[in-house]
Amino acid sequence: MSTPSIDVGLDLVAERKETVADGVVLLTLRAPDGRPLPQWQPGAHIDLVLGAGLVRQYSLCGDPADRSRYQVAVLREPESRGGSRHVHDALAEGEPVRVHGPRNHFPLVKAKKYLFIAGGIGITPILPMIAAVNATRADWTLLYGGRTRASMAFGETLQRAYGKRVSLRPQDEYGLLDLPALLGKPQRKAVVYTCGPEPLLAAVEAGCEKWPSGTLHLERFAPKQDLAAEPLTTFEVELARSGRTLTVSEGMSVLEAVENAGVPVMTSCEEGICGTCETKVLSGEIDHRDSVLDEQERAAGDTMMICVSRAKGNRLVLDL
Repeated sequence: MSTPSIDVGLDLVAERKETVADGVVLLTLRAPDGRPLPQWQPGAHIDLVLGAGLVRQYSLCGDPADRSRYQVAVLREPESRGGSRHVHDALAEGEPVRVHGPRNHFPLVKAKKYLFIAGGIGITPILPMIAAVNATRADWTLLYGGRTRASMAFGETLQRAYGKRVSLRPQDEYGLLDLPALLGKPQRKAVVYTCGPEPLLAAVEAGCEKWPSGTLHLERFAPKQDLAAEPLTTFEVELARSGRTLTVSEGMSVLEAVENAGVPVMTSCEEGICGTCETKVLSGEIDHRDSVLDEQERAAGDTMMICVSRAKGNRLVLDL
């Protein structure tokens, strides 16, 4: 289950920018006056404001106990829409960076055993989880895949720190990750945490189909394509606190309708992956189209991501 978001705007400084793998840089961000930064827990991410209209989400991968800094690792995306390109090519050490968050829709739950599965830059939210779980002496393993060993950020560090608990499996050496061997038989009292590219997440989801409900926890960096989504229809949205009733047409999102009405609402990715625009639903059936909420949260029907999700019926009542 997700935890409440923290709506904090911070003006930080990019204290250090270092290459930690092929195509990956690690940013260390601090407050200019050295003040402690807001607390966070493993699985949290922050929004980096990288220019006018350019906001990107990156998982915090440092130590939650160290409130003097935030650390995020950024992969250079070949088809970058501007975010990773800006971080790699334009952002320099010593420059100011506007940050929002932290927010956590990928929290670490208590369990007897943990199976961590990471692909590429998906290792970032897993790093603080491993440290936290290892400190409790719980049983855990990590299966970490990537294109090449040189592209796998923090791989050697993890192996030195945790030894045989960590299995590094670069594709050019081992091929695809052997998920059937790991997930073929449900393991009692175990949970699965995974993050990485969509093909990996889809494979892990398929591998966990016979596992108990609530076992699998995953985070996406891109929207999940839902081929079974309901067709777009026109519906009404009542804003309970604002006293407004809006019409959301087929070609419009709830977020766009709300913003056009002049009602302030927090937003960031507008793709249903960051959770920033999560809004309480007071009445109505939701057509969930996000990649954030889990099955239980969707079934509860009391919250939605208004950037992508819609109404299944003719009307929704929102706490706005």
